[in-house]
Formats: sequence, C-alpha cells, structure tokens
Amino acid sequence: MMIEALATATAQAEAETADLVGRWEGALNVGGTSLPLVIRVEADGQVFMDSPAQNARGIPVTELSETGGVVRFTVPVAHGRFEGARSADSQTWTGAWSQGTASLPLILTRAATGAEPAGPARPQTPAPPFPYAAEDVTFPNAGAGITLAGTLTLPAGVGPFPAVVLLTGSGAQDRDETIFDHKPFAVWADALTRRGIAVLRYDDRGVGGSGGGTAEDTSADFAADAAAAIAFLRTRPEIDPARIGLMGHSEGGMTAPLAVSQGAPAAFVVMITGQAVSGADIITEQAARLAQAAGASPDQVAEIRRTQGQIMAAVVRNKDDGAAVARDAEAVLIAAGQSAEQAHAGVRPLSSPWYRWFASHDPAPALAGLHVPLLAIYGGKDLQVPADQNAEALARIQPDAEIVVLPGLNHLMQHATTGLPGEYATLTETLAPEAISTVTDWMVRVSGARP
Repeated sequence: MMIEALATATAQAEAETADLVGRWEGALNVGGTSLPLVIRVEADGQVFMDSPAQNARGIPVTELSETGGVVRFTVPVAHGRFEGARSADSQTWTGAWSQGTASLPLILTRAATGAEPAGPARPQTPAPPFPYAAEDVTFPNAGAGITLAGTLTLPAGVGPFPAVVLLTGSGAQDRDETIFDHKPFAVWADALTRRGIAVLRYDDRGVGGSGGGTAEDTSADFAADAAAAIAFLRTRPEIDPARIGLMGHSEGGMTAPLAVSQGAPAAFVVMITGQAVSGADIITEQAARLAQAAGASPDQVAEIRRTQGQIMAAVVRNKDDGAAVARDAEAVLIAAGQSAEQAHAGVRPLSSPWYRWFASHDPAPALAGLHVPLLAIYGGKDLQVPADQNAEALARIQPDAEIVVLPGLNHLMQHATTGLPGEYATLTETLAPEAISTVTDWMVRVSGARP
C-alpha cells in the first residue's frame, strides 16, 4: 500500500474531479467485520484511500471519474475498483467494491476530516525501550529501478549476526504487515532480535517509504525485492553474509523459495502459512472453506467450489491474455446466475498481471529445488491457506522440510474460534506464543545465533 502521490495527468482531469473534492467515508463488511475506508480527493487532483483499521494510509487511487451520475475509481495496488451512483445532493456514492471475484456493497458519504478513533488494544505490539538497536534503512532493487525502505533491528553485543528478511503476504503491506492494527512483523522482529538474529522488514513497493508499486507487479517482482534485501544485508559489517535467511507469510511464504530458485543466496527459509499448491487451487479451496465456515449448506459449498474452479481454469487457460480472462470468467459468472453487470464488475481484477501470475503459478519446482533448511508452519483453523491441503503437499514435494501444524490457529497465527477473517480484528492476540517459539527456536538452531 502506497504513500507516494499520483497527481492527475492534466488540468482537464483535475477539472473533471473538482466537484468530487472532499473526504468520503464508508465501510466494507468483510467476513462479519466492519472495515472502514476513507477516500480523500484533494483539491490539486490527487486521490488517496486510507484503511484506518489496517493502519494503511495514502494508497493511490487512479481513474477517478464521474459520468452520468456514476462515480468510478480504481486502486491498482489492491487490485480493486469502485463503481457507484452519486446522490442528487452530491453527498453520497452508493455502489460496490470489487476485488478478485468478490463484490461487496459500499456506500461512501462526504464527511469533514476529523480525528480518527483510537485503535483497539494490541498488547503484543513492541514498545520502547528495546534491548537492541533499530535503524531505518533504504536499499535499491537496481533491476527494477526502485528503492525500498525498511527497518533493520540488530541484537545487542558484537556481531556478525545471522539475519532474516521478512516477506509480507498478498496485497500491498507496510513493513510491520499491519492489519486491523495488528503488527505481526514488528512482533516477529522483536522476538527474533532478542534471540540474537538481526531482522530486516521493509515496506512493499509503493508503501510507506518504498518506491514503485504498479498494477503490473507480480510475485516474481517481489521475489526480486527479496533478493535485493539479501544483497543489502551482505554489505553490512554487522551481518554474517553466510547466515541470511528468508521468512515469508502467506504469499511471502511462496515468494521466499521462488527467490532462492532465482539465485537469492538464502541460508534458510521459513514459510508461515505458505502455499505448496497453485494459486488457482488455493483460491478455489479458500472460497469453499470460507463459505462453509460462514454457514453455507453443503450444496452451496459444492456450487461455490465448482464455479470458483471454472473461473480459475479460465484464468490459468488465458494467463497471458487479460482480456480473454475477463471474457471467459464473465461467461462463467453469468452462467452461475449473476447479472451481466455484476459479472463484468467482478472479473475485472482477475485480468490483472498479478492475479493471472498468482493463479497460474505452481510453487512445487521452487520448493523441490530447495537445498537449505526449510521450516513451514500452518494453523489448524486457517481457511485461507488450509493446513491439510498445503502441509500434505509440501511433505510430498520437499521431504526434508520441517512441517508443523499448530492446532487452533488461523491464517494470521492467532488462536481462533472459527478461523474466519472477520475474527482477525476482534482478537487482541497478534501472534500465538507457540507460533513465536516454534519459529524462533528453529531459527536460532539452524543459524547458530547466540542468545
């Protein structure tokens, strides 16, 4: 998610959006949880989205327009778009937010800018003073022509230290992987650095202090960023260049082995809820299990799995042709009972380069080719990257991997009741203690860290 401003290209574009200037507030219902959203249309034509609960602000909004009383805009880094009717008094936009195959109602109302309410309690978020050093750093990805920004934490004592680079999950994330005011990467960095391991965590492309960030980026690009992070750490005298690893969550768990397969010199890899099957298989199973956990009947779950599978087949079949993806997936949705308008809005994100790459990518070759220590942990109640689907696949692909399934934990490694994403915000726990100890104990052992 991005802070870098994207100004409108011409004075004409500024004039077209001048009447939309203001702060527009609304909320999405995501798995039973309200997720507030704010759209800020500045007087100079710049447009941003904020997600206060996720501590994500300044996300660039593009293609803002109003035609015939219909307001439209796109959020490239979130692979999402909005389309809604403007009210007669110009105070409300009523429509839908589309992201992936999901389409959720969203009403945005003009409001005065005011102070945001305090966030929920997050007792595990580290607070100073710290028994280690923390340094804001930047490093280049020369191949992409961008600079990434992050935080490097260094243990107390004399190095050189082993180190690990943290890789975020899907969607543009800040260096703490902030979601619903949880900061899991800050918690991981604190726990690992206290155990003698230096940690580099960084803002994704276009987020915070990092450059880049376009709708053209794919996981392969993020793997190149991981390699650039290792290259940077190898220049630091405090770091042992032979003991630098990668640790990724969700999509980052897939990106880490991919980076190694592309030549990144990682000494070890940790996958936290990382996929071991194709993106198409993940998305299909995820849709079915989320529906089941939300109370759908067996027949409804079977229909969702069938329809989602057909959509994913259309994406994979047309992985090099975004227009063909949209055409074929739209036909699937119409056949499943959606209106042509709903189907058209729902398939647009599927044609993006990121989505096509993710759905069609098979992580098995990169995983099979790993010749460094590998730890993979999964949550028994994870509905987004199911443990039985992925842990079993990983065991077949990479027999030398150490695989741990932690009962009762969800996709964020929290103790959960249902595992639905709607619980994420309601839980005060950011990371389960057994998840922290499993990873830190293993990493200390394989890296030779000194406590």
